[in-house]
Amino acid sequence: MTDTLPTPVKFLDLQADHAEVRDDLDKVWSDLVDTCGFVGGGAVDEFEAAFASYQRGSHCIGVANGTDALELILGAAGIGPGDEVIIPANTFIATAEAVAHCGADIVFADVDPGTLLITGDAIDAVVTPRTAAVIAVHLYGQMVDMDDVGAAAARHGLALIEDAAQAHGAEWNGVRAGSSSLAAGFSFYPGKNLGALGDGGAVVTNDAELERKIRSMSNHGRSSHSKYEHDLLGRNSRLDSLQARALTIKLGRLDDWNEARRRAATWYREYLPAGVTPLEIRPEAVAVHHLGLVQVPTGLRDEIGALLDANKIGWGIHYPVPCHQQVPFAGAGVSMPVTEAAAPRIMSLPMHPHLTEDEIVRVAEVLRGHADLA
Repeated sequence: MTDTLPTPVKFLDLQADHAEVRDDLDKVWSDLVDTCGFVGGGAVDEFEAAFASYQRGSHCIGVANGTDALELILGAAGIGPGDEVIIPANTFIATAEAVAHCGADIVFADVDPGTLLITGDAIDAVVTPRTAAVIAVHLYGQMVDMDDVGAAAARHGLALIEDAAQAHGAEWNGVRAGSSSLAAGFSFYPGKNLGALGDGGAVVTNDAELERKIRSMSNHGRSSHSKYEHDLLGRNSRLDSLQARALTIKLGRLDDWNEARRRAATWYREYLPAGVTPLEIRPEAVAVHHLGLVQVPTGLRDEIGALLDANKIGWGIHYPVPCHQQVPFAGAGVSMPVTEAAAPRIMSLPMHPHLTEDEIVRVAEVLRGHADLA
């Protein structure tokens, strides 16, 4: 008699996403090969218009990736050497990279213990006369309290920029990222809620002059009236036509996929054992649950991870080393108590639109099998 192997629960299931739209994606590839329209053109224009409308912003500029999106916003806003930019210590390193590559100084701020997102009080605590901007990072699929953070930015005369790499379609008090700040940067890395077939990104803004600058800067600083004249110092950061077409197709499924993620998050809250704590979701927020982030008791994460591995359940950590403690920024010499306390406790459970209730029940039962979590 042989033991029955556990059925895997995937951390992410891009195959299932793509199965829903495979015929359309195959046609896109065939059409682009036939027409050789690989860069720019109508495919990108169509996606930019659709995504701006979806995020309820006036303008969208497709760019090469989410990090470029943030760096282009900062550069177009004139932020550089001599300026400070406040970012949360609890973020992916790309947020900090964008600030560093613009030549500005990074100022880390701590986060709220329930949501692990930046707050107005945290901004107040670190702002100085040199502070020029704050980047509100909508991490894990929930927007920050934009009323609170927006008020703090206004108090100190700071440009408010949003890192919305994990927040496609998320809302705060009915407002989506990019429509209540200077601009928002998005990533379309394949694992995102709206993911491309490779790298991709976008900027969403209501500021027409900022849009003009970013559109030029992302295309070698090219003039709007002549392809042979370059008015600004730019770079090559364009969204490919293939990615634009794929994103337009997937955008039509995004609301359904986000709703499925919310359903999965509700099941997790119903079934998880008491020792596993999901993030707080504020009542003003419509979260899109990019990650199924939870906190577990300090010192137990490795054991819990091994238990999940043994049962073929995917999991991850976002992020085990706080940004201010990463090697390039460790010289900041700051203490971020909330971020540092959360770092050894956070782990990400499976989260994608195709999770079933039975799969989440199974994840919860496996976790309940650890004596310290039941």
